[in-house]
Amino acid sequence: MSVILGIDIGTSSVKAMLLDIESGPLAVRAKEYGVNIPSPGFAEQNPELWWTSLKEVLSELQSAMPEAYKAVAAVGYSGQMHGLVLVDRAGVPVRPAIIWLDQRSRQQVEEINHNITEKEMGDVFCNRVSSGFAFPSLLWVRENEPEVFSKAAAVLCPKDYLRMKMTGELGAEVVDASSTCIFSTADRDWAWDIIDRFGLPRSLFPEAGESIQIAGIVTSVCTEETGLPGGIPVIYGTGDQPAQSIGNGIFSEGQLISNIGTGGQISAFTKKPVYDLQLRTNTFCHAVPGGYTIFGATLCSGMSMNWAKNKLFHLDGYDIVNQEAARVPAGSEGLIYLPYLSGERTPHMNPDAEGMFFGLKLVHERGHFLRAVMEGVTYSLRDCLELMQELGIDAQTIIASGGGASSPLWLQIQADIFHKPVRACTVKEQACLGACILAAVGTGILTSMKEGCDRFVTMSDRIYEPDMDNYGVYEERYRTFRQLYQQTWNLMIG
Repeated sequence: MSVILGIDIGTSSVKAMLLDIESGPLAVRAKEYGVNIPSPGFAEQNPELWWTSLKEVLSELQSAMPEAYKAVAAVGYSGQMHGLVLVDRAGVPVRPAIIWLDQRSRQQVEEINHNITEKEMGDVFCNRVSSGFAFPSLLWVRENEPEVFSKAAAVLCPKDYLRMKMTGELGAEVVDASSTCIFSTADRDWAWDIIDRFGLPRSLFPEAGESIQIAGIVTSVCTEETGLPGGIPVIYGTGDQPAQSIGNGIFSEGQLISNIGTGGQISAFTKKPVYDLQLRTNTFCHAVPGGYTIFGATLCSGMSMNWAKNKLFHLDGYDIVNQEAARVPAGSEGLIYLPYLSGERTPHMNPDAEGMFFGLKLVHERGHFLRAVMEGVTYSLRDCLELMQELGIDAQTIIASGGGASSPLWLQIQADIFHKPVRACTVKEQACLGACILAAVGTGILTSMKEGCDRFVTMSDRIYEPDMDNYGVYEERYRTFRQLYQQTWNLMIG
């Protein structure tokens, strides 16, 4: 028996999968945690909480499947992108991690924009620098916490920290490194000229490996803490977006993914570092060596629904959400939701963007609000889709991923608003599966990405075709959705 362990360190939970290389996924376990908001606009997590949570998850897997756990032959990682983890020379965090949701570094973003032209950002980063990316977060720490900054020996992303805990080896990886926005994406190396320009120590930036390369082996210390077999290889791993792409069977050009997780993306694989000249999309290295991922990113997709379910209506689960939303006609009888609860990236790139419900009438009940959230999130993803199409990237069918793909109603809404057939992957934890496939390829257990996807990625038989009556309603509502931002952005920025 050859078993692969795939770990996904997300924003709201850590998950781990045991994958039998012959029969497929054996078990998945997860541990939820929260985001700390110490001040308005801040978003932090304790890296040690990730490690403690992972150890709990691994303990559950070991108890549930002891023989499979003993047979683990390789470990792969997927992780939330952009975040900043600073560790000292002993690998101990010097402060909580500043994660992708954080908006504190607006002043530092302005400083970056003053010193780097938009063209240079495109040429080097292939992206616009935003709050929540590690580059401006690092500048914020240097300016506001100089004693903490002086203790830092290395810049890591979240999954890099967990990999270090397993292997004892410091290291970066090209996908996550490119998502920090202080990395030359086309060259797949740190942007050393810009690092020097901003007076940052070169020693903070570990050598970046490709996702499928072996970064180290499970140490004896890790074996004592987790029960994993000592000496097994651990690959560098990748960011969650490329891992989900592979877990959905997409590692070549010609397909699009609509992912509704905590955030949301419309994404595609490309062979070249294509990017929007106005820098409204994100282009990062892909886990496939030499490849790139391009996507439009939204900040509050599944998080919008989680907010509505838990904070607005205090509902016990998503079954009632889908039931009530399904009773409301397409278009929510004029109620429109802008999902900009923590600013927005594509296409507005505006950290001051704010959410709203528009068009309230006496007819509107709870179900209208819930459906309007689904529709508003999908309108924001259509903004991303239209940008991708402007760049010549399109597909006949869209693969739906993330928590939103578990709702038949939301899948139909996506088909209607995108005006494209939508099909869902039946794998429940695509990022974990992607991490497993990468580890198996990187260690030679599988011969190729294609072999892994052919074996383990399965799609639903049902294809959600656009309903033309609904499409007509949504076309009108989508125009209003876009006008709402255009008419109110000056109020949002004060």
